[in-house]
Amino acid sequence: MPDRRDHGTGRTVRPDAGEASSAVLPTVREVLRMEPVARALPEVLTGRERLDAPVRWVHVAETAEAARLGSGGELLLATGVGWPADDASLRRLGRVLIEADVAGLVLELGPPMPVPPPALVDEFRTAGRPFAVLHREARFVAITEAVHSRIIAEQMGALRARDDIHALFTDLSLRGSPADFIVEQAARVLGCPVVLEDTNHRVIAAGGIDAASRTGGGAELADWEQRSRAEHRSRTGGWTIVPVEARGMRWGHLIALPGEPHPAGRSNVLEQAAVALALSRLTDRDDDEWTRRSHDALLASLLGRRFAGEGGVTARFEAAGFPLSGRTVAGAAVRLRSGTLPASAATRAVEAARAAGVDAVAGRHPEQAGTLVVAVSPRPGRALGDAVFAAIAEAAASSRTDDPAAVVAVGSDARGIAGLLSSLEEAVALATASAGGRPEGQRLGRTVVVQRVSHRPLLRLVNALGGDPRMLEHTEQMLRPLIEHDLATGGDLVEVLRAYLSHPGNRTRAAAASHLSRSVFYQRIALIEELLGMDLDDGETVAALHAAVLARGPAR
Repeated sequence: MPDRRDHGTGRTVRPDAGEASSAVLPTVREVLRMEPVARALPEVLTGRERLDAPVRWVHVAETAEAARLGSGGELLLATGVGWPADDASLRRLGRVLIEADVAGLVLELGPPMPVPPPALVDEFRTAGRPFAVLHREARFVAITEAVHSRIIAEQMGALRARDDIHALFTDLSLRGSPADFIVEQAARVLGCPVVLEDTNHRVIAAGGIDAASRTGGGAELADWEQRSRAEHRSRTGGWTIVPVEARGMRWGHLIALPGEPHPAGRSNVLEQAAVALALSRLTDRDDDEWTRRSHDALLASLLGRRFAGEGGVTARFEAAGFPLSGRTVAGAAVRLRSGTLPASAATRAVEAARAAGVDAVAGRHPEQAGTLVVAVSPRPGRALGDAVFAAIAEAAASSRTDDPAAVVAVGSDARGIAGLLSSLEEAVALATASAGGRPEGQRLGRTVVVQRVSHRPLLRLVNALGGDPRMLEHTEQMLRPLIEHDLATGGDLVEVLRAYLSHPGNRTRAAAASHLSRSVFYQRIALIEELLGMDLDDGETVAALHAAVLARGPAR
């Protein structure tokens, strides 16, 4: 409710500090440019550096008593008719006004006060507060009406904006929108980067990053943990920070980086978004849901090459608690014999990696169901031995008591985000190439087989060539007759050839990998040789076909 004072003080009713936001208030500079003021030829004598201070209300103050009633943010209008004449009293008047934190003082020059009193001007100059004089007669009623009309109109606009923000995030809550979408909507509304972090200052989701920076978020998220901790302590960097909590539990913070004011108030926008996030958190199946979705999104953006620059995606990984700078990194792909990953596989894999002294990000492959991809970054003094990857795979499969057997394919050791991407792709390609057959590799215990791409030089070469048009042309040239036959008949010749090439010299195992009887398998091989016009016992032919099959990728 508005503040009021009684007993003839002449005090006007104006918005309380909690109701008016500087984002919707006119400034001293804007008031001086309004027509009723500009017509009186204003001249600023002091405080030009504070002309952009917000004006909460306009108040006519003709007496020292009226000055005492100020509570901050008022722009005072006066003719000086009730002011004291001696310098000492004028200085006291100036100090009272400044202590009341007025936005500024506007004096109309005329018979009561033909020149601005130097003592009062000196006090305002010393304090750096705006003091302006009007060289023509002004209608104070018209000035107060113009300013107050604008303040009230903009406050109504702010209320409407708050209603719109409340409706937006309420709707997102009712729809069960995920955390990353809620964060993106908050960033869109505020027009600046918005970050959701957990209580350890690791980034869970970020919105408005790519649109705000050509570096794809590198600058905004660089050294995030250190910067966030420092800002939480000092609150001097212009960040707007609100907690995300419900039922007495805090899950993290929602942070808006510096940006333009919003009619509804930046804090209000974030608070509404935080409520939506808290409701989303309450409906999640378990406490790791946010982290799991965050890791899925990170790995999907990397594997899908959905990033503008390496700096941005590097910053995103490091902000999520996965150090890259100065470290060896590698990618791994875990597949279970059953092909079905438990819901907790990613969380368990990350926990196992950390227990072994390795930072990790794990998530489901965005296109290959049943494959868990894991990016690993060993801490100083730790090595990426087979035992580490076996522990990750065992943990990922641990909740599948009915079928815990797992194969973990490991890519090459690498540096940087580009190297990590290549290593992950190698691991996925190796895991896919091994699918369906009897896994070969280092068997650790009874449940896990560790395969390394370093033991598959042809696969590594093909993966390094990636989408090279010459490799694609080679694949098409070598396999076209089989592909067209399979498309026309619904056949499986390409996959039979894949099994044959995976087990060279051992047709019994190749037939088993194809799930065919030996006689049927031999018939398929004969048909393949006929369609291709090639001899599958020729070493060079086998090598060329093997490269083509690997480049074609997994079964389609």
